[in-house]
Amino acid sequence: MAAKVWGHLLRCGLYAMASVMMLCGTVQAASVRVGYIPVIGSAPLFVMQGTHWGQEAGVDLQLVRFQSGPQAIQALISGKIDAYVAGVLPLLQARAHGADVKVVASAATEELEVVARGDLAMGLPEQPVTLTPDALRQRLADFAAKDGHKPKLAAQPLGSVPDTLLRYWLKAGNGLDPEQVADIVGIDIDAAQQAFLAGAVDGAILREPALTIIRHRLPATRVLASGHDLMPGQPGSVLAIVNENAPDRAAWKKAFVSAFVKATQLLATDPEQAAPYVQQALGGGMLPRAIIVEALKASAAGYVSDPERIVEAVGKLQDFEVESGLLRKAEPVADLFDLETYRQVRQ
Repeated sequence: MAAKVWGHLLRCGLYAMASVMMLCGTVQAASVRVGYIPVIGSAPLFVMQGTHWGQEAGVDLQLVRFQSGPQAIQALISGKIDAYVAGVLPLLQARAHGADVKVVASAATEELEVVARGDLAMGLPEQPVTLTPDALRQRLADFAAKDGHKPKLAAQPLGSVPDTLLRYWLKAGNGLDPEQVADIVGIDIDAAQQAFLAGAVDGAILREPALTIIRHRLPATRVLASGHDLMPGQPGSVLAIVNENAPDRAAWKKAFVSAFVKATQLLATDPEQAAPYVQQALGGGMLPRAIIVEALKASAAGYVSDPERIVEAVGKLQDFEVESGLLRKAEPVADLFDLETYRQVRQ
């Protein structure tokens, strides 16, 4: 009898201990402040949060929304965020200002496109075609002659990926002086979409889901340059960690990257399964599911986790920024990347 009582007490004690350990695990989950911008390229974060993969990895995600990469960089430099999911190029500026930040995974590639409306889109086919430099030059000149001004193109602030890629495409890709052929307007992401829809600009460089939204609202919208046209393998959103080798980062860095990569793979292979999590995060669930699914399917081929895939392209864009005066000097691009953490989580 006594043995049974002691056995029962022992089992109860073990159950209680397990419960306490579970509670402790929950309490001790690392709180990670992640700055992001509200685009499809940030979707791995939304999947991590919606599926609880982050929580299961011991990471309590605290998502902090910004309207552009440079805006998020200001928070990064001031120590207000621990990680960053946005465009890669502003990180070069952050490192130039002394920030210890490393790209540990890619998220999305070839995500930006240049779209046109009105006279700038006139005569372009519904299915995108690659314009030759001569054809693009003529189109921009014809617009200026007819409308009496250079076309206005919405981008984001100087130093952002959209602004740099737009200028790179015009100058390096087509031999055109951006200042001579267009008025580039640097505004926030939401403002760029609204300006295009309202007709306040003639073109814009945008990501999903804005691209799908405007195609539905303005069927006459046409593509001036696809993501591949802008730059093959165009680097876009990345996951970067601030002070990644600090002792407190060791508790969550590898698990965070592993969950992020898992989420990126789901987006690449099963957009419909990922859609509810993205729908909830973008627009507070107000965007129709069909729009989100369409945007995710259009982006699926661009979800790439391996950061090594974008190193060369980042180098080219950095050289362009230095040449254009956007960066004071080139930094060793390899120093921006931590390739080893990704290799470890993929083993």
